[in-house]
Amino acid sequence: MSTESIIGLIILFAFYGSYFVKIFIQRTRGINTDRMGKGSKPKKTFVIEVILKLTTIFTAVIQLISIIFIQELSIFIQNNLIRYAGFIVSLLGVVVFVNAMVTMGDSWRAGIDNTQKTKIVKTGIYKYSRNPAFVGFDLFYIGIALAFSNVLNIIFAFASILILHLQILEEEKFLPTVFGKEYLDFKKKTNRYIGIK
Repeated sequence: MSTESIIGLIILFAFYGSYFVKIFIQRTRGINTDRMGKGSKPKKTFVIEVILKLTTIFTAVIQLISIIFIQELSIFIQNNLIRYAGFIVSLLGVVVFVNAMVTMGDSWRAGIDNTQKTKIVKTGIYKYSRNPAFVGFDLFYIGIALAFSNVLNIIFAFASILILHLQILEEEKFLPTVFGKEYLDFKKKTNRYIGIK
């Protein structure tokens, strides 16, 4: 296995592993973290969440295949400088994602949850972005797509980023119904993404 594949696998397992560790920790506290496509919610929200869940799974599989079979797959970008820049971007995505999950604490959920009490977190990385976990996903997807730039990896990375954005828009409709003015004030003061309203 090549050095690039080993680096890619370490980053991949750090990202997805942190997600499953968070779910496990919350489960031990009686919190059902995975709310994607579950519960009573508008049909459009439900469909977006199911598509997001499936796209995330397919993207992870494509990423794993892209990393393991790097020599066999046709790579668009052969430049090592870009490949290592991709590693840095994806690693930054891991750091941002983990930071977001840790900062959110027990209020962190995957999907819209109208069954469990949560709170708005406005400290730490949430001072700079209302959706830092999604920023982490985006950076991770872009980085892995740069590092292992076969056609399927690129297509699924950008499809996932688009679906994540649609999920954010659904959450922005839901959160004012739960948190009212507190969320609307947070929305006014804090960017959706880092540096982007």
